[in-house]
Amino acid sequence: MLRHEFRPGRLIAGTALVTAAVIYGGDAGGAWETSWFVVIPLVVGGLCLAGAVGAVTGQVRRRRGRPVPEGADPADHAGTRGG
Repeated sequence: MLRHEFRPGRLIAGTALVTAAVIYGGDAGGAWETSWFVVIPLVVGGLCLAGAVGAVTGQVRRRRGRPVPEGADPADHAGTRGG
């Protein structure tokens, strides 16, 4: 049983930021040389892709109709993002 709903946009954003951290970590550790501007396209592209995926995911969930948990007030779940 899932404890929370899957959010692929957050997964992509996290992956992009962790990759940037690994690149800078390798540079700091002396494993390789990385220019400061190399990570900017990775982070910006990752965040843009995450935003697009999040928007598509939201549209798909709105179109399908998300079931409201039993015993919950449907007005509390209409049009809100989880919390």
